[in-house]
Amino acid sequence: MSTAWRQRPEGGGRFAIWVIRCIGRYLGRAVARACLYPITLYFLIKRGPERRASCAYLGRALGRPATLLDAARHIHTFSATILDRIYLLGDRDLSRFDIRVSGIEQVHAQIAQGRGVLLIGSHLGSFEALRGLAQSRPDIEVRAVLDKSQTPAMTQLLEALNPRVAAGVIDAAQGGLAVTLAIKQATDQGAMVTLLADRVYPGETVLRAPFLGEAAAFPSSPWLIAAALQVPVTLAFGLYRGGNRYDLVFETFSDGITIERHNRPQALAECVARYAQRLEHHARAAPYNWFNFYDFWKHDDEGSEQELHASQAHLAGDADAARRRLRQQRAMHRA
Repeated sequence: MSTAWRQRPEGGGRFAIWVIRCIGRYLGRAVARACLYPITLYFLIKRGPERRASCAYLGRALGRPATLLDAARHIHTFSATILDRIYLLGDRDLSRFDIRVSGIEQVHAQIAQGRGVLLIGSHLGSFEALRGLAQSRPDIEVRAVLDKSQTPAMTQLLEALNPRVAAGVIDAAQGGLAVTLAIKQATDQGAMVTLLADRVYPGETVLRAPFLGEAAAFPSSPWLIAAALQVPVTLAFGLYRGGNRYDLVFETFSDGITIERHNRPQALAECVARYAQRLEHHARAAPYNWFNFYDFWKHDDEGSEQELHASQAHLAGDADAARRRLRQQRAMHRA
């Protein structure tokens, strides 16, 4: 599995992100977008590993060798979505954007039944666009699972732009049991919980699935959590189409994933393969929206089948423990 993304420094840092935030807020989006061109050139020149990863990925997605111009467009698209976080998270009026939505009716129907929903996403496009949509439905709580320690500058930006959304973040760095319990509590209250399922953390077990022509590693934990909590699962993609346009795509994945212990590896493999297939579909349709700027297909550690089963059983045990702890808390509250 490749965990190289954990070693790469956060793009821009606190100072650069706050500068572009000030330009965007006080001088306007048009001026801020003009600043993206020198920013793109800087990263194209200075961040060699990201540039090479961009070209390698685009060669797969485009079906031809990628050029420096392709890599520049890739970086510019990423920069544009970072800029738009200022508006998507900070403004209640989203009229400046042309946001086109498909498939949200099924999500609303699930929430109307009093059931929380897991929104499984990726680093394809802008997940902030999905949170921006939630602002038009303030009755629906949206909780995001994020590793605050990995992107401290972005975390501080979120806290400044939208303290309410920031307060609802579930910190992925706190450990499997605590995260599972927090997700369980949120979905029991009818919230939408967003999870990104295309990056592997150190020590996390993986399952490989075909993705853009070669097997790639995907984490198993999102699917084990979904199965343990028995909540509806929807795939979500916030695709940036240029200018001020975003396409929000919601695809029902399951009304409740069931994984029996005796066939856990096979059931998990099927979930990951289905997810990777839909991710590839949208990556080919919007190739410059892929924001994993590292070698996604690199295998750092193959691991053993025995270790995989043991770790999966451990995570399933964490989910069981989370359910037991939640029942105990409810009993104490009633008492």
